[in-house]
Amino acid sequence: MSAPPGTAPGPPARAVDLPPPADRGATVIPDKVVARIATQAARAAQSRRAALPPDRSGSTAPSASAAIRTGSVRLHLSLDLPYPTDIPHVCERIQHDVAERVAQLTGLHVAEVTLTIRRLVSATHANRGRVR
Repeated sequence: MSAPPGTAPGPPARAVDLPPPADRGATVIPDKVVARIATQAARAAQSRRAALPPDRSGSTAPSASAAIRTGSVRLHLSLDLPYPTDIPHVCERIQHDVAERVAQLTGLHVAEVTLTIRRLVSATHANRGRVR
């Protein structure tokens, strides 16, 4: 016997046969992946909030680490800031931006974002290009 036109052959999929969503398993996002997402978010926030041009591979590029425990993540960021700047205000905005973006992309609750400011970069240093 052949299947009627417009239908796929084989047994129909039934939602009743599936176990409840909680019993099917969980999506696990490794710490390293969350850290990469946080690094990208920090780079964007650093550029937007601190007016420091994004630097993907240079000395001013931010770095991040993440520790996930029971659906919540703690982030640690290391980055440079321009000098002069309002350090407390800029840090607070970067923490907020990174937490919001990581939560949005991963679905994890961001419990904490700590920052380490590696150095303050003078405006002349940040805008200086390669010497030819």
